[in-house]
Amino acid sequence: MMVKTRFLARKIDRLLELFPAVAIIGVRQCGKSTLVREIRPDWNYYDLERSDHYQLITTDPLGFFSRNTNRTIIDEAQQYPELFRVLRGVIDQDRKTAGRFILTGSSSPEIVRGLSETLAGRIATVELWPFKAAEYFDLPLSPVYDRIIRESEAEHLLDLESRMTVNQVYDQWFLGGYPEPRIRDRDQSGFYPLWMDAYFSDYIRRDIQRLFPGIHTHGYRLFIQSLVQRSGTMINCSEIARALGVSSVTVREYLEIIHGTFVWRNLRSFEKNPFKKVQKMPRGFFRDSGLLHHHLKVRTLDDLLVHPAAGYSFESFVTEEIIRGFQCLMETGIDFHFYRTKDKSEIDLIVDMPSGAIPIEIKQGFTIDHRSLTALKIFIRDTDARFGILVNNSDRIELLDDRILKLPARFL
Repeated sequence: MMVKTRFLARKIDRLLELFPAVAIIGVRQCGKSTLVREIRPDWNYYDLERSDHYQLITTDPLGFFSRNTNRTIIDEAQQYPELFRVLRGVIDQDRKTAGRFILTGSSSPEIVRGLSETLAGRIATVELWPFKAAEYFDLPLSPVYDRIIRESEAEHLLDLESRMTVNQVYDQWFLGGYPEPRIRDRDQSGFYPLWMDAYFSDYIRRDIQRLFPGIHTHGYRLFIQSLVQRSGTMINCSEIARALGVSSVTVREYLEIIHGTFVWRNLRSFEKNPFKKVQKMPRGFFRDSGLLHHHLKVRTLDDLLVHPAAGYSFESFVTEEIIRGFQCLMETGIDFHFYRTKDKSEIDLIVDMPSGAIPIEIKQGFTIDHRSLTALKIFIRDTDARFGILVNNSDRIELLDDRILKLPARFL
């Protein structure tokens, strides 16, 4: 399968210069194994989903690490939770030497606990995702993310350039970014929907049943189907619980599971505006738009454009593109929220960073209804934000007023 450059590769290289180990976590089949073997082809590679590699490491882990003291990749590390405790001792024997180990893993309680507790201070963690649009189309990372962090005024972003086309934006939005179906469907027409069907079944069987053996799998499937109709909206756990005939506690547990396995993203409410009362229910969406559209049984782009969920889907797609763009940088202290007040003033994404919060409103269309800028203007006034951004599908960047920039989605 064709290998494409991943934007996180440069960040991982830099982290390996600073830390003894780097962990790459993310949803299954997003390209973690391919990435690590591409950036460190000469390192020893072990996959804990292979029975021979699993036996080699678990039978005598101290003996294994006595032979593999550095330049070692361990794929699917969550398969052996004891690994983290053993690796801590190995790292501490030579704490000052950086760039010794790479771990990868899909989310599980074991890997989260192992990385955050057992290996704290010894390992840097990054999250890989399915292709960002520019990655799939072999384009460089847009400079917009660094400029948003650095620039004090919206007009300083007017000179940005983009190599992505509007058609490429629509293509990525419709099909999503999972590497294997996107690449193979080019030469094997019809592979994409078959892969999507198999992926969902595999997710339930390999991830959910194994990681959460007590879960009611049929109930969890029904829960996912209920989220398909709610993706991009505020999530009312009590409402879902009534529809499914389960408790609100169960729905909250399911929501944490699907978020923790990187299939779904929960965006917390932004609560730092002292002048407004905000609604605190989370907003959530499927992280990969292609997976959402497959579950919605949307088969063509034209069908998507007239579907009732199109607006919410596009907002979620752009939100995820923006989050992935910022995650490619070495900047720290950046968090992401949505914003809705009790009087129904709403903004799709708040990028909260040390230099201040930047509100971003997202619209699927080409033209601008200036009434849609009201929430941005009020937020900028209340929080003294440097500027706000409206993302849509127009063809050029322009200022809508002194502190609001219109940014076409192809610049992301």
